[in-house]
Amino acid sequence: MTKPILIDDLDPGSRDSGVPAHFGDPVREQRLLANEVGIVDRSHRGIVAVPGADRLSWLHDISTQHLTALAAGQGTRTLFLSPHGHVEHVAGVTEDGGTTWLDVEPGDQAPLLDFLNRMRFLLRVEPQDVTAEWALLSLVGPAAAQVLDLAPARVGEVPGPKFAAGTVPPLPTSVYAVTPAFGGWARRDGFGIDLVVPRASADAVIEKLDVPRAGLWAYEAMRVEARRARQGLETDHKTLPAEVDLIADGVHLEKGCYRGQETVARVHNLGRPPRRLALLHLDGIASDELPAAGTPVTSDGRAVGFVGTAVRHHELGQIALAVVKRNISDEAPLLVGESSAAIDPD
Repeated sequence: MTKPILIDDLDPGSRDSGVPAHFGDPVREQRLLANEVGIVDRSHRGIVAVPGADRLSWLHDISTQHLTALAAGQGTRTLFLSPHGHVEHVAGVTEDGGTTWLDVEPGDQAPLLDFLNRMRFLLRVEPQDVTAEWALLSLVGPAAAQVLDLAPARVGEVPGPKFAAGTVPPLPTSVYAVTPAFGGWARRDGFGIDLVVPRASADAVIEKLDVPRAGLWAYEAMRVEARRARQGLETDHKTLPAEVDLIADGVHLEKGCYRGQETVARVHNLGRPPRRLALLHLDGIASDELPAAGTPVTSDGRAVGFVGTAVRHHELGQIALAVVKRNISDEAPLLVGESSAAIDPD
């Protein structure tokens, strides 16, 4: 196997340090994930385990998802918001019958654990950071279910503004199938199959699966094409869930009070969040260097948003996810830094 080129070697100090960027041919790896299946090392993600008899009712009360009905062998996604409804943490959720597992962005496990501990009160829960013991790997591609046979994710429809009471069932808005695997578990969401396995055996699991490897660059290119926002890249300190398409699989709109719920309800009822997630074509970028996260997007000399993740896609060329003001039309002439860009209308 070709020696991996680590993120650290190409971008020292990156939030994604510690995992392979590619294995010698990022374009081939993208095609692999687009057309077949590959395994991606995402072991830099944080893992928080929450055992305890009150875990599901407690997490239900402090996050956006309906979790009291989450059964053993099911997963979902939930958000933890500020009092003003801004996204603070985005977590994949897996319930195994004794512990609820939360997987989060690299480095976010410590802030999330601090928040959880401040919200414990006298409940029977014992949240703990287990990132050092557990690693996340991802099978991505249309043939992923041939490697591990798991049912597709179920995601409910988002009701329209000012919907009638009782429209949203008292269940998680998204349900991901989960099965024990390799000493941990596997969970199939709408993008692939994530495995959380003992970190000491991660290399052995990759070898046993016998699936071609792909680096994080290929994974990120597929994520950008799919317009899937990532916390800390396509979010900032004032991001609302509706602005970056986190409602459908991460927010239950009728489950009652939780921190930030009033803002979520108000924005949904108005039907027009202040900003939106957009896919930009960066054909005007002349430099070999892609714009960094946070690069301003401007129109007619005024700031209208920012770039989150920019990638080189094997078919679409240079593209980026950006968060822009909602009133910016798809036809508006844009600049990213000093270079022209255009919104993909699809």
